[in-house]
Amino acid sequence: MGSVTGAVLKMLLLLSTPNWNRVLAGNSYDCDDPLVSALSQASFSSSSELSSSHGPGFARLNRRDGAGGWSPLVSNKYQWLQIDLGERMEITSVATQGGYGSSNWVTSYLLMFSDSGRNWKQYRQEDSIWGFAGNANADSVVYCRLQPSIKARFLRFIPLEWNPKGRIGMRIEVFGCAYRSEVVDLDGKSSLLYRFSQKSLSPAKDIISLKFKTTQSYGVLLHREGLNGNHITLELRRGKLFFLINSGDAKLPSSHAPISLTLGSLLDDQHWHSVLIQRLGRQVNFTVDEHRHLFHAQGEFSYLHLDYEISFGGIPAPGKSVPFSHKNFHGCLENLYYNGVDIIDLAKQQNPQIIVMGNVSFSCSQPQSVPVTFLSPRSYLTLPGASGEDDVSATFQFRTWNKAGLLLFSELQLVSGGLLLFLNDGKLKLNLYRPGKLPSDITAGVGLNDGQWHSVSLFAKRNYLSVVVDGQVASAAPSVGPEHIYSGGTYYFGGCPDSGVGSRCKSPLGGFQGCMRLISISHKVVDLISVQQGSLGNFSDLQIDSCGITDRCLPNYCEHGGECSQSWDTFHCNCANTGYRGATCHNSIYEQSCEAYKHKGNTSGFYYIDSDGSGPLEPFLLYCNMTETAWTIIQHNGSDITRVRNTSPENPHAGSFEYAASLEQLQATINHAERCEQRLTYYCRKSRLANEKDGTPLSWWIGRTNETQTYWGGSLPDLQKCTCGLEGNCIDSQYSCNCDADRNEWTNDTGSLSYKEHLPVTKIVITDTSRPHSEAAYKLGPLLCRGDRLFWNSASFNTEASYLHFPTFHGELSADVSFFFKTTASSGVFLENLGITDYIRIELHSPAVVTFSFDVGNGPSEVSVQSPTHFNDNQWHHVRAERNMKEASVQVDQLSPGRQPAPADGHVLLQLNSQLFVGGTATRQRGFLGCIRSLQLNGMALDLEERAKVTPGVEPGCSGHCSSYGKLCLHGGKCREKPSGFSCDCTSSAYTGPFCSDEISAYFGSGSSIIYNFQENYSLSKNSSSHAASFQGDVKLSRETIKFSFRTSRTPSLLLYVSSFYKEYLSVIIARNGSLQIRYKLSRYQEPDVVNFDFKNMADGQLHHIKINREEAVVFVEIDESVRRQVHLASGTELSAIKSLVLGRILEHSDVDQETALAGAQGFLGCLSAVQLSHVAPLKAALHPSRPAPITILGHVTESSCVAQAGTDATSRERTHSFADHSGTRDNREPLTNTIKSDSVIIGGLIAVVIFILLCITAIAIRIYQQKRLYKRNEAKRSENVDSAEAVLKSELNIQHAVGENQKEYFF
Repeated sequence: MGSVTGAVLKMLLLLSTPNWNRVLAGNSYDCDDPLVSALSQASFSSSSELSSSHGPGFARLNRRDGAGGWSPLVSNKYQWLQIDLGERMEITSVATQGGYGSSNWVTSYLLMFSDSGRNWKQYRQEDSIWGFAGNANADSVVYCRLQPSIKARFLRFIPLEWNPKGRIGMRIEVFGCAYRSEVVDLDGKSSLLYRFSQKSLSPAKDIISLKFKTTQSYGVLLHREGLNGNHITLELRRGKLFFLINSGDAKLPSSHAPISLTLGSLLDDQHWHSVLIQRLGRQVNFTVDEHRHLFHAQGEFSYLHLDYEISFGGIPAPGKSVPFSHKNFHGCLENLYYNGVDIIDLAKQQNPQIIVMGNVSFSCSQPQSVPVTFLSPRSYLTLPGASGEDDVSATFQFRTWNKAGLLLFSELQLVSGGLLLFLNDGKLKLNLYRPGKLPSDITAGVGLNDGQWHSVSLFAKRNYLSVVVDGQVASAAPSVGPEHIYSGGTYYFGGCPDSGVGSRCKSPLGGFQGCMRLISISHKVVDLISVQQGSLGNFSDLQIDSCGITDRCLPNYCEHGGECSQSWDTFHCNCANTGYRGATCHNSIYEQSCEAYKHKGNTSGFYYIDSDGSGPLEPFLLYCNMTETAWTIIQHNGSDITRVRNTSPENPHAGSFEYAASLEQLQATINHAERCEQRLTYYCRKSRLANEKDGTPLSWWIGRTNETQTYWGGSLPDLQKCTCGLEGNCIDSQYSCNCDADRNEWTNDTGSLSYKEHLPVTKIVITDTSRPHSEAAYKLGPLLCRGDRLFWNSASFNTEASYLHFPTFHGELSADVSFFFKTTASSGVFLENLGITDYIRIELHSPAVVTFSFDVGNGPSEVSVQSPTHFNDNQWHHVRAERNMKEASVQVDQLSPGRQPAPADGHVLLQLNSQLFVGGTATRQRGFLGCIRSLQLNGMALDLEERAKVTPGVEPGCSGHCSSYGKLCLHGGKCREKPSGFSCDCTSSAYTGPFCSDEISAYFGSGSSIIYNFQENYSLSKNSSSHAASFQGDVKLSRETIKFSFRTSRTPSLLLYVSSFYKEYLSVIIARNGSLQIRYKLSRYQEPDVVNFDFKNMADGQLHHIKINREEAVVFVEIDESVRRQVHLASGTELSAIKSLVLGRILEHSDVDQETALAGAQGFLGCLSAVQLSHVAPLKAALHPSRPAPITILGHVTESSCVAQAGTDATSRERTHSFADHSGTRDNREPLTNTIKSDSVIIGGLIAVVIFILLCITAIAIRIYQQKRLYKRNEAKRSENVDSAEAVLKSELNIQHAVGENQKEYFF
């Protein structure tokens, strides 16, 4: 009958796979026999039973005996159903059912196991899920597979929730098979020594496996050593396992740095823990329970000369010495194997290879201490004591992660005082308080919230208090006053009952969460099992006979090096100095590219870049050059010219380059970029790049793919070609490289390498400099990368049914999604990915709400961000959503993020299996209409444009960036759309730079000036279409805006002067008394209007900012953004036929008032910056001409910085240009001016050209003579040793280049 029942149950098990819960299945062998059906009634027990027909013996699956199942007397969370399997079995699955034909069933439960029926341990799923899903009715069967399986004799089911319309009712079955093991019990003084032959040892492989359980937090599990201090040791310290590998060979660089690996935590819980150590060559796998550490040894194992013996449980051999103190292991070992040898079985057989040291037994003793878990701050345990005794004494042990909480309160008789023992900031405090008396305090211990067991002994008698922590008498102090202390009869452990109970218990810092054991009151041990059965004391929210502490920092879910700390309920991550932020240090605080920094308004400078965002790569420092395109510049350690001599194929020169980033970081940066390049120059004299006869490369370079490359320029790897070969201009057309001509003079092959897959260059190898006069040199520039193709990667979704699909998103523990969107639609799904029950979805829920919804097995959750303005404004908005072990969050732009904490003991794995849908859903409903850009999942970008090219209803790319980024264009700059991004047009701005934010400033020397001619004369301008003649003579100027900044110490000074053909003008001057005056003469027949600011001396050497805005006769003036004034002009409303704008000294005769004439004759000495008259910027036209402009510069005008400290020499700025009084050129290529000349100017110009040609002919002759002499002198000294290779090479190259130039000049 039993076998038939077992077969039926196994068939039901297989047919009911859809009901299996989220625990992963997987046992590779047949271990699914029903274990409960054949047990006797005596094997079942329970906390209580409703009646004899509801007893635990009726709890067999699918049976209708008795009342059809077990039901307790009272339905609460302290009830349990227990099974004794008779011996330790391997349990692979369990099944539950409700009471037959009733409304009694359990909807969730805990599963606990034990070897002895004491000291129970809870089975956990997914490292944090304690509860199992139960039944939804009385008769259906719910199965749950256990992975990993349980090895235990006793199982206990603890109902957590049940049918609210019924009561607790259960029928159960357990599946598994027999478990056989060899066990040895070591008493802390004993050990096993195994000696083996050299033949039995594989030099390449070692495997050690065992299980252990103990109540001690220290002890050596295994040890093997050899000569010179070599040893490997597996040791338990503070409840953690340490695997130590030490090589004492002084020849090894690692001799002073032994390897120490740590795994596991809380391993002193008297439960079985498995250990596996596998060595295969230099690879070592160290596993404790489900936690694994893989590492590669750096040769230590190859050199470890160890003895042919290994000890287990201690270091027993005489004469052995180790450099650390150690304790022998006290506990049980099970299934101890060394390279396949059963060590315990050999010991039982008294094999001579095993030496037993001390007393050992081959069965595992079971310590009977009963722990108790205080589950919540509301937990408490009250125990009676002897009332009226003249002392108070109690001892116990505790362990916790919490820094604060009440451990013990004892009432005092005859007075209303009491004794409080509590944790505060990890320290133990004993407080005696009585009415009208000062409290007495004793502080003991430190860091007691470390999860370890700590012993406490409290004693108070008469006027004496003492507390002992971990054997250390912390303090003893007399109490205040002569009164004796009499115990009140009740002891409160862990917390206080509700105030309505009538207790005087006080808990100033809240309740205790943690474990206690070995509780004694007045030197009598408390029987906690009697407490559990209700015959002693009282309690609330406790778990008796189990310590439920867990290490929430194992594994460490703090990413990127974040430090994990914990309390009883949760863990915390300290992200300081990691470069990351967030609840688990997942989110990088740095941008992924220079392009991203640029579009936050940043200027050129050094920045940290995190190329993969929240991925594993660390951020690194580089330089961003913010031009119209953002350039990323990564330097290396070999930027100087390197000269090479005396090399051959047998003795090559190999120059290596190390970059400021790892190859993985460089690869991520290069992948982001639109284009990358690196300039490589190879100088040669009788040094070839390839062998002419067979084409064998004689010099080559290596990139990040570690492959040999023989091309020396260009974007495509054309074999053994240089830039001159690609362009067809090599010095010898027979060859593809200049150096292959093998000439006895310096030449070079220079090119920009731009094939991204091969960059950067990591090594250059040269082998052909062994012949006489043969020499080579090379110089490698920095890695330059332009733009960020992923930052602008976008797609436009045109219909609600359209979407892009990508592979399943895998973000089981940490998932972050970021992207930009813009839309005019009121709602739509941005992204969706589904699993069987899990999912994630990000959507525009309404015009002002973005929602992130998900389910990881704890039910649907939703977190939102609501904006005061609508998101469907057709501007770019940035969304970032993240879900991790701690919380879920979503943020849009700079709005406050929405957050939702994760449940403390809920499901944590996000398990998805469908495709990832972008811009829509699997049902093709609620799709998104608009643009999505720069979509990244866990730092990895998705190529939206590539997928959009082959998807109907979706178009690659998206226009309209200026609506969002146009505000970055400052000071009148205009935003211009680009296919990928935008640019700022600074043509009409007085500023320059990528965002029109760089001031153009100039230092004016004495007597200097800049003249911007709007038109040479009135008649010529009428038909002019030049941009320079923007103010036409027949246009009357009724409004203008003037902005500039200045710094000067001279009075009087002319700051700005605008003249007219009609003798009208505008002047801005500093008068002799230092006041600022603005003078408008808008009619030749009236005196000028004067706006005077005499509130301070404006020639004080400080930087001042002026804004003047005129609308006809109304003028508004602002000085230094603080002084403002509005005036009305009387001289007129229009300025007609503008002639010129003058900065500095006025040279021409003009009909102006006396003050303006005086200031104009004096000119300006100081710094002018960002000068702008409406759309005309004269300083910019003079110093940064982008096209011909009617500018005349007279005297000494130097580009400078007006914000520099006073006293700084303006002529020593970073960029300096000095101009003569006549029109000239800035250099030989770039025209400085295009001044409109009169006839006299033209004649003077012709004379100047003739003089210039004569001077050039004279200079050429002198230069040829000097260079020839220099060349001969250097040729004579070429064989001498020179200190600076680079200086000499440059000199030689310059000489050679000069001779070539001179020959061409002579021919000309």
